[in-house]
Formats: sequence, structure tokens, C-alpha cells
Amino acid sequence: MIKKKSLFIVMTLILVFATVLAGCGGTNEKNSTVDKTTSAKPSDKKIELTFMYRGGTDEQAAYKKVIEKFEADHPNVKVKIIVTAADQYATKLKASITGKSVPDVFYFESGDLKAYVNSGVLLDLTSYVEGNENINLDNIWKYGVDLYRYDGTMAGQGNLYGMPKDVGPFALGYNKDMFEAAGIPLPDKDVPYTWDEFIKVSKQLTIDKDGDGKSDQYATGFNVNWALQSFVWSNGADWIDATKTKVTIDDPKFVEALQFFADMQNVHKITPSTEQAQTLDTYQRWMKGEMAFFPVGPWDMSTYETLPFTYDLIPYPAGSTGKSASWTGSLGIGASAKSAHPAEAVELINYLTASKEGMEALVKAKVQIPNLIDMATEWAADTTTKPANKEEFLQIVNEYGRVLPGHYTYNAEWYNLFFTDVQPVIDGKVTAAEYVKTEQPKMQKLLDKAIEQEEKSKNK
Repeated sequence: MIKKKSLFIVMTLILVFATVLAGCGGTNEKNSTVDKTTSAKPSDKKIELTFMYRGGTDEQAAYKKVIEKFEADHPNVKVKIIVTAADQYATKLKASITGKSVPDVFYFESGDLKAYVNSGVLLDLTSYVEGNENINLDNIWKYGVDLYRYDGTMAGQGNLYGMPKDVGPFALGYNKDMFEAAGIPLPDKDVPYTWDEFIKVSKQLTIDKDGDGKSDQYATGFNVNWALQSFVWSNGADWIDATKTKVTIDDPKFVEALQFFADMQNVHKITPSTEQAQTLDTYQRWMKGEMAFFPVGPWDMSTYETLPFTYDLIPYPAGSTGKSASWTGSLGIGASAKSAHPAEAVELINYLTASKEGMEALVKAKVQIPNLIDMATEWAADTTTKPANKEEFLQIVNEYGRVLPGHYTYNAEWYNLFFTDVQPVIDGKVTAAEYVKTEQPKMQKLLDKAIEQEEKSKNK
């Protein structure tokens, strides 16, 4: 009896242990080292994936076609699309995370990478992507891929938790017709204006056409949130130091760049005032052909196809460094760590970001530049399509584009505060020097808090 009872206990323990092991195999631990080679094979069963993204009308139409093509190539997969307006997306995504109803596949900001990995939101894609014979990471912009790497300490290295939906180089556009009408030589597509040269040309292009004492045509209309970076960086300054722990807006070179930016409106009068922009914003002035210079992102190409003038791309004017500067944005596409269908979710991500078929459809819709480098090179060489100097986009990605400062830290609250409070400088009510003196300590306090939050998240 004793032997039978012992045997029964041993058998029971074996069954329990086997059940525990089986349960562990179904989890997606954020730091798991389990070999996912077997689970990386898509299932033949009928499944549904949810894909959440944001986008305008043209992008929505493009993605609808690409998803339909993916479903045709993967007949066992149905993709339920959840699309929101850009200004609502972040709020809705974070609500789904809080409510533990994260979509299988979704857009996310590169600046949220650390927080989403540390809190177990994002699936580690490394074993699904690296070594996949259908994906050549060497043919995808390294800048874009590295934005979604994280080793638990530093972003930009380590495992892959997303793939770049795109890279978005923010170039400077100009109205060629306006230059020709004024008899001004066209800008050099390779050599940037100096700041002094830019002001001189801009004054020639700011015109009162009807003689009422008010300008009807302006040279510039830069939004401080998205254009100041170029002036600050090209002047050798930045928002944050190399260690990513100190706010550096009190650097004299930063002050000089910020004051130059404000002076375009208040001293040189080449930019509509804030009051004038409320009547007709600078974007609409550009669209109507009433503005000479305006930023252009790849996402603008479909809209700008019907502009009533010819536009092209040039480098931003260069400050004291003598070199142009700009930022290259990106959105990541990631998968939920809790997805019931991780292999299929990654298959969709790869189709949208790394396949020739998916990329051709998105590029044809003129909503982004190609993620695939060989395709991008061929695309940029075609000067018959607008804009002719598409090569400028590739130069920004390859040579002088940077990530926005908020990407480097656990959150971007410290960086966003700068733009929340900066309007009095832009309107000439406060000098740049006065502003940075009071703003730097407030921003530093928020940065210190972000660093503290990051450390706490690692220890959970």
C-alpha cells in the first residue's frame, strides 16, 4: 500500500509539473528568453487581428488597399481596422492600454518605447524578424530600425520592439513660381542659405501687392513646434546634453537661435503676425501660393500634388555651424505582448513595413518615402514626379536628420513644456534670454522626474 501511494504521489507531481510548463509556454514575458522559433509560424486557422492607426483621408485609403492585399495573401486572417484622427490617437491608445484591451497591431511613438517595454505592452519582435528570410534589415533605414531597439537601459540598441512604419524627414519647401516672378535666382538645392542670406531673400519675397500698406505675400510661416529645431541645431545648440540628463536651453547659442526665430516675425516682418495667422493660417497661405517657404514632409506629397504652383525642396538655412539641420520623425508599428496571435501580428507588421508589395502601395499613394533603401533610391532619382528634388528627403535621413529631443527620455513632458510656454517670445513680448532663464529650471525639474520614473519602472 505504501508503494502504491508513493507511486500515485509521484505521478500526480509529474502531471502538475507538466501542466505548469505548458502554461508557461503560452506567456509573452517581456524579458523572456524562450525560443519562439516554433511559435513564429502563422496558424492555418481562421483568426482576426485588430490594427489601430491614425491617418488622414489619403493615408486611410492607402492602408485600406494594403490591408485588403494582405488578407488576399493570407486567406486565414481577417484584419479589423480601428482608425482615429491624429489628435485623438494617443489618448485612445493609452485608454486601451489602461483597459487591457490593446490591439494586436498598432502605431506608437518612438518616445513611448521605453515605457511600453518596461510595462510589458510591446511584444519583443526580435526572434520573429531577425533571421526571417523575407526581411532584409540591411535594406531598411538603420535610423528607423534603431528607433525601436531597446536593451533595458538605452534606446537605440538591443532587442527590436517595433518596426518603422516610415521615416519622416522634415524638409524645407519653396515656391518656384514666386522666385521666378520676382526675378530672384532659385535657391541652391545643395548649399543652404546663411541666416543673413535667408533674411535678405525673404524680404524681397514679402510684398504688399495692392498698396494698402499690408503685406499680401510673405516669405515664411514656420510653426515653432516643428521648425525651431532646425535653427537651434544648425547653430550648434540643443534642448538636452549628451548624457540626456541636463536641459541646455540656457546655452547662448540656443538663445541666439530662438531670438532669430522670433525676429523673423517681429523685426524683419517676413512672417505673418499671430493675429494675422488667426485670420488665415500660414498653411492655407502656402496652399494658396501666398508664401515662399514652408516645411514639407513626405506625408504632404499627396495633398501638395494639386498646389496651384510648382514647389521643390531645399536645405534649411544654416546657422553658425554652416550646416543645415532638421528632424526625421517616425512612427513605429508594434504588436501587443498579450496578442493571442503573435506570429500573425508580426506577419502583418512586416507586410506593412518591410515587404515590397506593401511598400509599393503606400509609396504610390504619396503618403511616405519608401522604407526599403533600394526602392527609395530609385524613387528619388525620378525627377519627373513632384517634388523634383526628392533626394533632399534621403539626404535628411542619411546625413543631417535627427530625432526630436523628447525621444531620448522616459517621457517628453519636459520638452513639451518649452512649447507650451514659448508664445510670448514668438510674439515679441519676452526676449529669448529672459524666457530660457525662467524656463530651464522648470524643464529640468520635469526631466529629473522622468529619469526617476524610468528607474522605478525598471525595478518593477
